[in-house]
Amino acid sequence: MPARMRPREAVDRQGIENVSDAVLLAILLRTGAQGLNAVDLADRMLRKYGSLTALSRASIGELMADQDLKGLGRVKAQIVRAALDLARRMADETRDERGSFVRTPEDVAGVMRESVRGLDHERFWVLNLDTRNRLKGHPREISRGILDSSLVHPREVFKPAIEIGCAAVVVLHNHPSGDPTPSAEDIKLTRQLIQTGKVIGIKVLDHVILGRRTGGQPRDFVSLRESGGVDFDG
Repeated sequence: MPARMRPREAVDRQGIENVSDAVLLAILLRTGAQGLNAVDLADRMLRKYGSLTALSRASIGELMADQDLKGLGRVKAQIVRAALDLARRMADETRDERGSFVRTPEDVAGVMRESVRGLDHERFWVLNLDTRNRLKGHPREISRGILDSSLVHPREVFKPAIEIGCAAVVVLHNHPSGDPTPSAEDIKLTRQLIQTGKVIGIKVLDHVILGRRTGGQPRDFVSLRESGGVDFDG
């Protein structure tokens, strides 16, 4: 590879903040595989998966077995997955350091975005809040799988909130399809939780659904409170 195209030389020349994702990925890979140099292999990985987010969903075994990435061994697959998971963990640390006040739907999305990003199935969480809308403890996962009222029982949603003396909760789940538009079941469940919260004295402030940003969808989430489809205060 010509010296000017080598990943480390590109970083020295342009600065690490200015090089492409393929160059950074090539530095991690160090060498190529079966006729591809490191940059070519990195570029093929990104084109195959479409984005770093999509790449983060691939397991080590899936990367090793991918026929389009022939020669990608266990070590390279581990390095790629380790780097992507470190990015997720750094985002978690940043969230913890800034105090985790949850006052807007964007705050809710910010708390959970990195944890949700690589998932290929639905999960449902509860964020327990104090009287100042500050997160008390880590978000609690309630269920995995297709979301419906049989999987998300109000007892499981409110039990931790009662135990730690919360004033309110926000519930959140993800849509792996990327489209955060609420379903009829999402709305039904939200209304059920709001009514239960009124009985026990813990307010449900919002239900946020996380998806992905697209060209026609600038935000990666939908707030049922903002959308007006559910009455949270009635």
